[in-house]
Amino acid sequence: MLDADFTIHLNQSFSFSIKQATPLSGGDINAVFLLTTDQGNFVIKINDAQRFPEMFSLEKLGLESLAQSKSFITPKVLGVGTFETKSYLLLEHIESGKPSADFDEIFAQNLAKMHQTTSAFGFQKDNYIGSLPQYNTEEASAADFYIKQRLMPQFKMAADRGFSFGNVDLLYKSIPDLIPDEPAALIHGDLWGGNFMVNSDGNPVLIDPATCYAPREMDLAMMRLFGGFNENIFDKYHEVFPLCEGWKARIRLWQLYYILVHVNLFGGHYYNTANSILKTYI
Repeated sequence: MLDADFTIHLNQSFSFSIKQATPLSGGDINAVFLLTTDQGNFVIKINDAQRFPEMFSLEKLGLESLAQSKSFITPKVLGVGTFETKSYLLLEHIESGKPSADFDEIFAQNLAKMHQTTSAFGFQKDNYIGSLPQYNTEEASAADFYIKQRLMPQFKMAADRGFSFGNVDLLYKSIPDLIPDEPAALIHGDLWGGNFMVNSDGNPVLIDPATCYAPREMDLAMMRLFGGFNENIFDKYHEVFPLCEGWKARIRLWQLYYILVHVNLFGGHYYNTANSILKTYI
């Protein structure tokens, strides 16, 4: 529950009166509440300001970048702030519903439109992937970005945690010949099944992004990693924005980044999976 002083702070900051705060599922990082107020319903995410500095201002930047692409619906950010030891992000509340009959086609078209939004590889700021730092320094090519900003930091973090990997340099040497030199695409960055929802109109909504400009196949590979997406979405995406030849052979290569993130968060069997993928591409 929200404590009394924090409730007073929110009421004063946003000129509403909270009637009820109902806990929602929020994972390991954030506490999430549905706020019922005299001005309507809102969602608030709360975490430890010291442990996760700027996490919510960076999430705000990511959500606003996705919104500017005029592709997916995203929740509007109503405020970011700090109170005592807490950071918080106040969001528009979006009512959930059931997928429309053409949901897969809409999702695919939105994803293609988002991915057709381009800039240099990287992002305005470094941000987070889950609770881990994600680095977004500008790079000249897809290969340089994936190696230097995605794989290297995660392999280093894994080594610091006691997980050793052999022949990583061979992987880095092979990557330029494995991945297409496409323009950078605006990607969600952490597009698993828990990071989209369906609104009351039956349309897809993206939440909890790790936004950047990166190889677009990263989103598609993440979508396949843990399930939650109909195969029809991938087929329709390919019709709208065809992937470069050999994309199927690259799926596990892109998934390596996300598996390494899980190694660094959870260890365990993810280490064996990461090692197996590494050996596939060297």
